Amino acid sequence: MKTSAAFAALFFRLRTLIVLLVLVTTFAVMSPAFLTSANLTILTKHVAINAILAVGMTFVILSGGIDLSVGSIAGFAGILAGGLIHSGLVLRAFGVVVYPRVWLVLLIALAGGALVGAVNGALVSLLRVPPFIATLGTLYVARGAALLISNGATFPDLEGKPDLSNTGFPALMGGNLLGIPIPIWLMVAIACVGALVAARTPFGRRVYAIGGNMRAAELSGVRVQRIQFAVYVISGVCAAVVGLVIAAQLSAAHPATGESFELNAIAAVVLGGTSLMGGRGTIGGTVIGALVIGALADGLVLLGVSEFWQTVIKGLVIILAVILDQMQQRYSNRAAAAARN
Repeated sequence: MKTSAAFAALFFRLRTLIVLLVLVTTFAVMSPAFLTSANLTILTKHVAINAILAVGMTFVILSGGIDLSVGSIAGFAGILAGGLIHSGLVLRAFGVVVYPRVWLVLLIALAGGALVGAVNGALVSLLRVPPFIATLGTLYVARGAALLISNGATFPDLEGKPDLSNTGFPALMGGNLLGIPIPIWLMVAIACVGALVAARTPFGRRVYAIGGNMRAAELSGVRVQRIQFAVYVISGVCAAVVGLVIAAQLSAAHPATGESFELNAIAAVVLGGTSLMGGRGTIGGTVIGALVIGALADGLVLLGVSEFWQTVIKGLVIILAVILDQMQQRYSNRAAAAARN
C-alpha cells in the first residue's frame, strides 16, 4: 500500500516531465528532423515566448487570479516600440518629432505593459472586480489602444536610422548572444528570477498564502491588496517583453500580435501543475509545461498534421492536464485525511 501510494505521488509530481519525455521520444522516432539542431533552435525560440508569458501568468494564478489580457498587452507593447522607432513621438505643441534611443524605447514599452498590469491589479485588488471580467475588459482596451496608435496598420522596418540614433532594436531583442538566441537568454533569466522570487522570498510565500486561503492570509497580516496588485504588474511586464521580442524578430510591429497568446500561457501553467484555484504550483513546472506545448506543436507540424487537428489535440491535452490536476488534489486530500486518522 505504501509503495503504491508513493508511486502515485511521484507520478503526479513528475507527470508533466513524463509527458514531455514521451512526446520528444515519439516525435524523434516518427520524424528524424525533430532532434536536429536547426529544429531545436526554432522550437526553443517558440517555447521562450510562451514561457516568458507563462511565468507572469503563474504568479497571477498562484494568487488565485487569472489574466486574459497578456496577449493584448504584448501587442500593445510591440506597437508602442514600433511606433516610437518608425514614426517617433510627435510633440504637436512644439512642432517637433522626437526619436528616442532604443534603450528608452524598451523602457517605455515595458512601462506600457506595467501600466496595463497596474490597471488590472487596481481593478482586482481595490475595486474587487472578478479577475476574469477585469482582464477581459483590459484585453479589449489594450488591443483597441494598439489599433488606435497604428491606425490598424503595421509599423515596418524597425531597424531604425543611423542619423536618428535609434538603430539596433532587432539585434538587441531578437539577435544572438554567444551563439544562442537572445529570447532564450531572456527566458532563462526571467524563469530563474521568477523561481527564486516564488520559492525563496517573503513576497513569493505571500502569493502562495493568498492563493491558498485569502481570508486566512489577510488575518495573518498579509497585505493582500498589495500582493494582488504586484502580481498583475509582473504579468504585464512579462507580456511586454514578449511583445518586444516578437517585434524585434519580425522587425515589424502589428496590432494583432499576441492574439490568443493568453490561452497558450494558461495552458503552460496548468500543464506545469499549477492549480487554477491558486496556492499550488512552481515556475519550473510552468517552463516544462511551455516545453510540452512547444514540442507538441512543433512535432505535429513536422508530421504534417492539419492545423485544425493541432487545435483539437492541444485542447484535449489541456483538458487532460486539468483532469490530472483534479485527481492529484483529490488524492492529496484523501492522503491527508488518512494521515489524520
